[in-house]
Amino acid sequence: MLQKIQETAEFLRGKMNTAPETAIILGTGLGSLVNEITDKYEIEYKDIPNFPLSTVEGHSGKLIFGKLGNKDIMAMQGRFHFYEGYSMKEVTFPVRVMRELGIKTLFVSNAAGGMNPDFVIGDLMIINDHINFFPEHPLRGKNIPYGDRFPDMSAAYDKRLIAMAKEIAAEKNIRVVEGIYLGTQGPTFETPAEYRMFHRMGGDAVGMSTVPEVIVARHCGIRVFGISVITDLGLEGIVVECSHEEVQKAADEAQPKMTTIFREIINRA
Repeated sequence: MLQKIQETAEFLRGKMNTAPETAIILGTGLGSLVNEITDKYEIEYKDIPNFPLSTVEGHSGKLIFGKLGNKDIMAMQGRFHFYEGYSMKEVTFPVRVMRELGIKTLFVSNAAGGMNPDFVIGDLMIINDHINFFPEHPLRGKNIPYGDRFPDMSAAYDKRLIAMAKEIAAEKNIRVVEGIYLGTQGPTFETPAEYRMFHRMGGDAVGMSTVPEVIVARHCGIRVFGISVITDLGLEGIVVECSHEEVQKAADEAQPKMTTIFREIINRA
């Protein structure tokens, strides 16, 4: 595993003419943030040794390098999901490659179903914690010596970056909410009973990604900031029927606000 990570990182280093310390993983329908990236160059996943390929509509499948504002960044336009049939090691492989490339901060985004009655479709939820409901843990197996065998997860999402995001949102008059993201394997959307259970367990939003990547990032010593775009609702007594296309549409409409927050944090941090 470590040999493959290093092999992939070496390949990418040979293609890179920048040295980013910030990476972004773009979730369903959130890929147009790349339009804000300047001086960019791209590498398709299919051309990268050992990289999986995204099979989900709305996930383009390429690494993009360039500047967001005045900072060098790398962005994953398209992520990998456990429900696609990948192992957790494959799902999180790019995060370990990021560590080899010198990434210090990871921004994650996703589309999620809101379970908090104060949320509305289109809200940006700053993730302050998560609940791991995946059936396989991404650190299962021999420990890769990037971090401790039993990594601390008491502050998985960086408190300084959360405070900065709330400050920026207030400045820019962007409505944000804050809450706990519950990650489950999918690919079905939740039943009304599952929404009730997940909310009573403490979740404010539910989705099918992010948690494995965040766990591995923290194991690698990478600090994390995350936003969920609330694209559908699963409230007690009010479950909005949704399709993947509707999720993409809602995410697309929220993108400019999320891009503003990401860009401002990256340039101020």
